[in-house]
Amino acid sequence: MTITAPSFLRLSPADNVAIARRDLTAGTTLPEFGLTLRQPIATGHKLALEPIEAGAPIRRYGQIIGFASEAIVPGDHVHVHNVEMRSFARDNAVGVDARPTEYCDVPATFQGIRRADGRVATRNYLGVVTSVNCSATVARAIADRMGRELFGHPTIDGVVPITHNAGCGMAVEGEGMDVLRRTISGYARHPNFAGVLLLGLGCEDNQLSRLAAATGLEESDTLQFATIQDKGGTAATIAWGVDALRAMVPVAEQARREPVPASELRLALECGGSDGYSGITANPALGAAADLLVAQGGTAILSETPEIYGAEHLLTRRAVSAEVARKLMERIAWWEDYTARNGGELNNNPSPGNKAGGLTTILEKSLGAVAKGGSTNLVEVYRYAEPVTARGLVFMDTPGYDPVAVTGQVAGGANMICFTTGRGSVFGAKPAPSIKLATNTPMYARMADDMDINCGPIADGEATVEEKGAEIFDLILRTASGEPTKSEALGLGDHEFAPWIIGATM
Repeated sequence: MTITAPSFLRLSPADNVAIARRDLTAGTTLPEFGLTLRQPIATGHKLALEPIEAGAPIRRYGQIIGFASEAIVPGDHVHVHNVEMRSFARDNAVGVDARPTEYCDVPATFQGIRRADGRVATRNYLGVVTSVNCSATVARAIADRMGRELFGHPTIDGVVPITHNAGCGMAVEGEGMDVLRRTISGYARHPNFAGVLLLGLGCEDNQLSRLAAATGLEESDTLQFATIQDKGGTAATIAWGVDALRAMVPVAEQARREPVPASELRLALECGGSDGYSGITANPALGAAADLLVAQGGTAILSETPEIYGAEHLLTRRAVSAEVARKLMERIAWWEDYTARNGGELNNNPSPGNKAGGLTTILEKSLGAVAKGGSTNLVEVYRYAEPVTARGLVFMDTPGYDPVAVTGQVAGGANMICFTTGRGSVFGAKPAPSIKLATNTPMYARMADDMDINCGPIADGEATVEEKGAEIFDLILRTASGEPTKSEALGLGDHEFAPWIIGATM
């Protein structure tokens, strides 16, 4: 069988591999390169376009994604069986690609909720945030009972329990506790919460008093502290919690949507369940949307340090200063040490699902993941869950695991999330709405109830990256104005709070 070029994608003239756009059988001829496939190539997987000697680099996006572990013949399947990782030099060239930001003359707006302190929310929830796993069940009981009372309320979106599996059995002070406290305080302060209960057990390592002292949290009419032991047990605490939330309802009811500039948006950029199309369709389309947001004076938060590993030079080249680039490289070095002392390595990514979708090495995955950050300058680098204050494209140091990464971004103040997926991740993350972007049309059709936008038409030649970027940006504004995402319509997002646990559990 002979087919034409649209059956594959060559992303750069420098590439020695192409990406299959559909399942290709052995014996298929590609006339443009005068080669015949020696093995079947699944959708999203790579095929060799020219002879590649053992030890020679494999190139995709015009960048090295690995090295041939054996000689590869034109038409061969190029994947984990014949590609390996090796060290090689990368040119960080700090700031050489940084350019003055071109701000848009026509301001975009959305219908946001401006809090009394000036911060802007995209949702209007009440929350019950736990200091320790031991208070999780009681927190959920309070949220469930109060949530049923508020069901169908015209201006309050509901009650969210923020529970986790940490807070005790860990060092009372140190890096791990610092990260947990930053994360909890970020949620307690999040603008999408009109009021919050902060609930502990009473005897845990993460004492509420120490949490408050370390983070500056103070009790008020819309932030109440309590422990189950001080309140007299489960039943008494649930009764107290419901009464305390009822007292916050009048404040939450005052929230009204009004036109606010798009510069008030802090957008978390995330990818999960990636495939061979992620770096071709949804990720660059999200990058185009991030560029539009930055042009409005807004903030886009790129994260997942292990999933920019090998592509960090593309970010340092856009850094606005040597200091910003240094911060990024310090986080890379920290991760190299962190994985080494835990008996691992950054190269052990991608996941089995990523590999099934066509991704072979962490370099290939990272080069596609970095595309979410668009093309504007990198203006700041933050530690996990630090408050994000800069406007523009920023980077937050997080693990690659989706719930943990997004938890850090939301704790940092993200009031919107865009989540790209090729395998079909179903993800909500209250209190911030999560827009799901499908990388390919077959998965979108199969999981249309979960996916908000299909970016597959980019690979199908039916849409451009810029067109999809504009579509995503428009949906961001509509969602920030109150339009529910697919995950919100399904009621998802109560269980995705997953703080990064650093250090020993004892």
